[in-house]
Amino acid sequence: MAISGLIRSFGSLMLSSSPRVSQIPVSSNGIGLANKLHAYREISTSAVLCAVRDEFWKCRTKYTIKPIPKKKTGGRDHTGRIRILGLGGGRRQCYRMIDFRRLNYPDEVKTNFFEEKVLEVRYDPCRTGRIALVAGGNRKRWIIATENMQPGDVIKNSGEIGRMSVLAKEGDAYPLGALPVGTLINNVESHPGKGAQYIRAAGTCGVLLRKVNGTAIIQLPSKKQMQVLETCVATVGRVSNVEHNQRNLGKAGRNRWLGHRPRSGLWQRKGGHAGRKIKPLPPMKSYVNLPPPSAYP
Repeated sequence: MAISGLIRSFGSLMLSSSPRVSQIPVSSNGIGLANKLHAYREISTSAVLCAVRDEFWKCRTKYTIKPIPKKKTGGRDHTGRIRILGLGGGRRQCYRMIDFRRLNYPDEVKTNFFEEKVLEVRYDPCRTGRIALVAGGNRKRWIIATENMQPGDVIKNSGEIGRMSVLAKEGDAYPLGALPVGTLINNVESHPGKGAQYIRAAGTCGVLLRKVNGTAIIQLPSKKQMQVLETCVATVGRVSNVEHNQRNLGKAGRNRWLGHRPRSGLWQRKGGHAGRKIKPLPPMKSYVNLPPPSAYP
């Protein structure tokens, strides 16, 4: 009886001192009270973490133009078992952080447009296309190079959509609503400000087909169509290293330098049943929630 009275008095003191926990009922069992207080503490903590969580979590890492060494796994996971076939060996590689947000304003000061100068165009072991080191203001960053980009070029990045379409040069970045219909584009965003996610491989390019009600319809290199908002940024031109699919390795050792391990000798040649199948194109992928047709007058 004495212990239960102490627990009851202790609970009343805590409830009176904390206004947030005033809704928790008082129980004669101390364990039940402790469990409820602990559950409430977990709920409040998770709410705070969700509020602080960044939508673009990759932007939390501090950006650097220095090469970052990569550790080779050989297709194995943390237990040592092979999870990805065809990987193994190869020359040591360094990763270079690519800034896929072309409309990333320097010093976080938004202007109508800003220009950058191309300092270097080089090979990147982690991707098929070439990369370019550009400088503007007091910063440098790596971007995906276009087909005819050379050191010394000045590229323009703009986020405005005017009444007239712009006559953009190759390598410039504009919103899709500012470009004329029929423009060849690459490094297209699926959501405004998220960074390029489409058309980033070597020699690829898309076509701006048409603009409808604040949206843009793009034809991807796979002939599929995609609909995004016209405020999504894209780069004009084709991705560099156009002859990537025409290169001849020459020997199996060069393929091993790239980190590709040969398959087993049990590989069998496929017959005619495994040939090309002509299938209809899938429906257009849309990232825009348009109103139903009944909403229009």
